[in-house]
Amino acid sequence: MTISTSDRACDLIRPESQIREAALALGFDLCRFTKIDEAWPASARFAEFIDAGRHGEMAWLAETAGRRAHPRAMWADARSAIVLGMNYGPDHDPLAVLAEPTRATISVYAQGDDYHELIKSRLKALARWLQAKFGGELKVFVDTAPLLEKPLAEQAGLGWQGKHTNLVSQEFGSWLFLGSILTTLELAPDAAETMHCGTCRACLDVCPTNAFTAPFQLDARRCISYLTIELKGPIPREFREALGNRIYGCDDCLAVCPWNKFAAVAAEQKLQARQALRAPSLADLARLDDAAFRALFAKSPVKRIGRDRFVRNVLYAIGNSGEPALAAEAERLLDDASPLVRGAAVWALGRLVDAEAFKGVRAKHHRAEPDASVLEEWSDSTPD
Repeated sequence: MTISTSDRACDLIRPESQIREAALALGFDLCRFTKIDEAWPASARFAEFIDAGRHGEMAWLAETAGRRAHPRAMWADARSAIVLGMNYGPDHDPLAVLAEPTRATISVYAQGDDYHELIKSRLKALARWLQAKFGGELKVFVDTAPLLEKPLAEQAGLGWQGKHTNLVSQEFGSWLFLGSILTTLELAPDAAETMHCGTCRACLDVCPTNAFTAPFQLDARRCISYLTIELKGPIPREFREALGNRIYGCDDCLAVCPWNKFAAVAAEQKLQARQALRAPSLADLARLDDAAFRALFAKSPVKRIGRDRFVRNVLYAIGNSGEPALAAEAERLLDDASPLVRGAAVWALGRLVDAEAFKGVRAKHHRAEPDASVLEEWSDSTPD
């Protein structure tokens, strides 16, 4: 077989350069490499998080703690990790809608198509190319897998875990989706990133529920993202007012990060906000039945919490709106099939009408209410 000059030139190009070029061509914004055969300090921090119960109802985190202890606990034969980042920087101030109490605030990442599906398809495409080009075995991961991607990304040099525990990049601020490929290939590692937060506390001080027990330590049980997305039952009363109009996730700690001034707006349409989800009307969202909910949030990560949990969040926001006209939306949902929704409707109504009006509505609904948690809301939500 004759080997051409161009073939020889190609062979001289390091595989890391070729992999990075292929990743960028697929739509990733960052691609870096790290070895995974060294000590893994993140495992001790994660164990402390679990032992303190700060994961709340996210039982799968404790159940998979052993697999999260080290990347090679996921796959013993892996030698290198390819860590990829995709920018989802917004083209607007995501906190501006907090000043519009009759509208809903949905986390930036959830305003576009579900990033899990988008990243997974590109990871698989990159993996197919990689195996055909260089051989070896490999496995792909998005953040639904038991792999601690943020410390892996820090080790690979994409950024560092800031005081809000999220990854911060000098190029993209706090707006990066992550994906990883573990491989048996021996790839040259990039330099790890170091922490550049300095004395800044912006992300800690802005948190509405004081979810950070200390810099770099999060108590998920107090985090609005956890409360609105992961918590299945009623949100504890102590946090409801702090929710404001945040109905899915919370961007406060991300949005105030000073490193965002270097972040570019995401160029890709699938990662950009759908106008319908940027600042939707709370009244419109409260009227969603299951079919309408599924239609509105098709291809969106919001769909995974289901209509009832979503409307629960909407009703807490309605209760925080200070808008008496929205009391009719809460009252209508007192007959909803879901006790989760009915309970939130009681709380919202108690925030928007006076004691006499609340007493009149209670007389219509309390006696026929079969659910103990809703009855408790009727007892605890009477206006002063």
